[in-house]
Amino acid sequence: MRAHFRKLVLLILVACSLWAIPAAPVWAQVRIPADAIVDTDEIRQVLQQGLTLEQQRRWGEALLHYEDASRSFPDQPEIEQRLTLAKIHYDLGRRYSDPSFLDALRQLSELNTLDVYGEVLLKIQTHYVDSPDWQALMRRGTANLDVAMTEPAFVERHLAKADREAVDRFRRHLHEQLDSRPVPNRYDAKNVVKWVGDLAAQELGMSAQAAIQEYIAGATSALDDYSGYLTANQLDDVFSQIEGNFVGLGIELKADDDSLLIVDVIPGGPAAEGGIQPTDRIVAVDGRTTKELTTDAAADMLKGEENSVVSVEVLSEDGNRRTLRLVRRRVDVPSVVKVDIIDKEMGVGYFHITSFQKTTSRDVDSALWSLQRRGMKSLIIDVRGNPGGLLNSAVEIADKFISNGAIVSTRGRSSRENYDYMAHAPGTWRVPLIVLIDSESASASEIFAGAIRDQRRGTVVGVRSYGKGSVQGIFPLDVARGGVRLTTAKFYSPSGQAISKRGVQPDVSVRVTAKVPAEGDLAVAELNDGDQILKAGLQVVRDRLSQR
Repeated sequence: MRAHFRKLVLLILVACSLWAIPAAPVWAQVRIPADAIVDTDEIRQVLQQGLTLEQQRRWGEALLHYEDASRSFPDQPEIEQRLTLAKIHYDLGRRYSDPSFLDALRQLSELNTLDVYGEVLLKIQTHYVDSPDWQALMRRGTANLDVAMTEPAFVERHLAKADREAVDRFRRHLHEQLDSRPVPNRYDAKNVVKWVGDLAAQELGMSAQAAIQEYIAGATSALDDYSGYLTANQLDDVFSQIEGNFVGLGIELKADDDSLLIVDVIPGGPAAEGGIQPTDRIVAVDGRTTKELTTDAAADMLKGEENSVVSVEVLSEDGNRRTLRLVRRRVDVPSVVKVDIIDKEMGVGYFHITSFQKTTSRDVDSALWSLQRRGMKSLIIDVRGNPGGLLNSAVEIADKFISNGAIVSTRGRSSRENYDYMAHAPGTWRVPLIVLIDSESASASEIFAGAIRDQRRGTVVGVRSYGKGSVQGIFPLDVARGGVRLTTAKFYSPSGQAISKRGVQPDVSVRVTAKVPAEGDLAVAELNDGDQILKAGLQVVRDRLSQR
């Protein structure tokens, strides 16, 4: 970790609710749009599916399920409650499978852990975009501890000898004492958490540090969906993502049918060299089948130290099974892929930006000059499925195509977070530009697409983007290894429009009737018949040429 790297600005999606439709008086005779009517049967079905995942303790999948449900059915209290519960379980499972967190539990004293809590609260008070509600932060910490006392990983480590009835009494007592207790400031919060830790040690024989750690995690996760506490290993992972490299196998995967589905394989990585392909499935890790593990645990087993070995059993689509021994090593993650001339007659260049990281500006320069040498006359930049990344990276890419004017503005609680990012004329590319977006284009992608659209520098094609944007800071801790990720500002397009709740509306809207192939499946050189957005972008190029 670089000691001088005290704060790093990056973009993460921010949860936001859709506009609510107010109820009309009976006498108004207002017709309610069909798509505004909530299907209670569908909601019940969604909740039942989620409860099934919960009962199987598949918390990662439950979390994704409820996140999707929250977007489909906004402002439904029961869905939001299940989403919060799934997130608490999932985050706790991640912490208790993280060696750096377990090391901190063993090494930090109660006083040290309280100091970490105090430092986290100070950073929230100093940097968070809104004034903190200390009582809400305290309630979330209590909820975290309450859930932890039902989680096997926590119980086995801290409550193995505790009487179950005593644990239940303790949980009830906490809620009775704290749920409605006023918490006027961070000093009072710290005093209350010390009391909780001491009480847990006295009545249950567990370490006070374990209880305090749940309040540390709860304080940050209570703020918004993308603020959070980072263990030492998680902090290292964040910096690896920003740098564009990490130690691992070089695969992107997701949970699917009791296995880990390979979504993409990074060229030159251990998995690629072992012959693993997109659509393959990992069905066992180090001799343990993914059916007997949670998907989170199986994914965690793929991680490890550089040069360590992991055994994976891989199932191909044709039913072929093979066992591979792969050596984990540092893998460079390209942020610009699929660089190609996709229409040689018209000279249409194309590349896909998968994320905005430190290397993206350099990667885009390389792609542009490569396409220029191959006869590029127009350019399509694809940011579909791009979840965001570094604010400065998005600004740098937009600045390559915009000669003057605003690119994006940030506004926060502190005046230090208020900044207008402007374009510069030197080095501007004049090539006709198309930008492709979809509902998964978010944050930094929306900064880039919004700047291109508002400054009339190119044509944005696709569907309305995610519509959730915030600026976040990464703050390493001084007291112990680890850090916090805090929302520090929101960002606005050159026209002054907030990205949150609105997204970027394309200049050319495309009605997508079939799912666009995943990034690993998108065959750019052979235009996929199902890729309506890419085809629409090419049609814009043709229309321009016909008007000349």
